[in-house]
Amino acid sequence: MDTDDDVTESLRRRFAESYGRPPDGLWVAPGRVNLIGEHTDYNDGYVLPIALREAVYVAAAARGDGRLRVGSVQAEGVVEAAVADLAPGSDRHWSAYAAGMAWALAGAGIRVPGADLLVDGRVPLGAGLSSSAALECAVGAALADLAGAGVEPADLARLAQRAENDFVGAPTGLMDQTAAMLCTAGHALLFDVRTLATRQVPFRPADAGLALLVVDTGVRHEHAGGEYGERRRSCEAACEALGVASLRDVDDLAVVEALADDVLRRRARHVVTENARVLAAVAALEAGDWAGLGTAMTASHASLRDDYEVSCAELDVAVDTALAAGAVGARMTGGGFGGCAVALVPLGAVDGARAALAEAYAGRGWDGLAVRAVEPSAGARRLA
Repeated sequence: MDTDDDVTESLRRRFAESYGRPPDGLWVAPGRVNLIGEHTDYNDGYVLPIALREAVYVAAAARGDGRLRVGSVQAEGVVEAAVADLAPGSDRHWSAYAAGMAWALAGAGIRVPGADLLVDGRVPLGAGLSSSAALECAVGAALADLAGAGVEPADLARLAQRAENDFVGAPTGLMDQTAAMLCTAGHALLFDVRTLATRQVPFRPADAGLALLVVDTGVRHEHAGGEYGERRRSCEAACEALGVASLRDVDDLAVVEALADDVLRRRARHVVTENARVLAAVAALEAGDWAGLGTAMTASHASLRDDYEVSCAELDVAVDTALAAGAVGARMTGGGFGGCAVALVPLGAVDGARAALAEAYAGRGWDGLAVRAVEPSAGARRLA
C-alpha cells in the first residue's frame, strides 16, 4: 500500500495539471470497518468501529469567486457549480458528496469561499467500508480549513451526516462520519449515538497473536434508498408499536417478543440484542478476553442474517469459511446486501483462511474476492 507521502506527492502533481496551480493543502479521512454494532446507529445505539489505512485524500485550493470545482483521480472531468446554488437533489453525480459538504458548511454559517478540489479515493467503493463518509470528511476538513473556520471534529462529523442524509439522500446514521473524524491508531471507538459520547478502547489484536481480516465479497451495494431505507422504516414502525422514541429505550427483550408483527419483532430484536453485544464486546476487550469478543461477533452475524435479513450468500460463506478455518469470531460488517465481512483469525491461521476463502468462492463460481489484514488507524487530518 502506498504511504501518505507517496499519495500526496502524486496528488500535488495531478492537482497542478488539472487546475494550473498548486494546492493550498492536502487532507485525508479514512474508511472504517465496524467491529460490531450494525444498524444500531440510526436507532440511537452503540457502535464499535476502527479507522482503516485505506482513505480518501483531497488536495484543495481556495477560490475567491464562490465556485466549487471537483475532480477525481479515478474519474474523467471536473464538475463545477456555485456554492450559493447548491441544493439537495441538484447533483446526482458522485461529486454530490463533496458538494453536500459545501452546502452543509454554508448552512452552518461558515462562509465557504469556493474551492478547487481533487480527490484520490483509496477506499473500495460499495464495500461497506464507508467510502462516502471518508470523502465527506476529507472534503469537509479541507473546506473548513480554507474558510478559516475552527470546526470541532465531532461537529464536522454531524455536518457530514447532514450532507449525506439531506443533500445526497442516503438515510445513514452518524457512525461512519464519527469514525472517520475521531478514531485513533491502535484503538476501536466506542460511540454512543444517543449521547454522542465516545471512548477509545485499546484494540491491538497482533499483541494477542491475532489478525483482523477484512473479506471483501466483491458484491456491491448502494445506501440511497431500497432495502437499507426499508430497514430504517421498520425500526421506526417498531418504535411506534412499542410506544418508544427509539429502540435504545427498550431494555426488556420480552417487550420486543410480544410484538404481533413478525417482521417488526425480528428487526427490533436485532437492534436490542446488538446493543447488548457491543457492550459485551467492549467488556471483553478491556478484560483481554478475545474469545469473548469473537463470540459476540459471530452472534452478531447470525442476528443480522436471520433477524435483520441484510446478509447475502457471499457474506454467509465468508463468515462460515473463516470460522471453519480457525477464526475466533466473524461477521458481516456495514449496511449489508454485499460488501465485507470481518474475521478475527490467529496469526498462524491467516494463510489457511485466505486459501479456504479463495477455494470456497472459486468452487461457487464467484469472483471479486479480496482479503486484507487491517490495523486500527488514525482519523481525519491535514497532511500538508
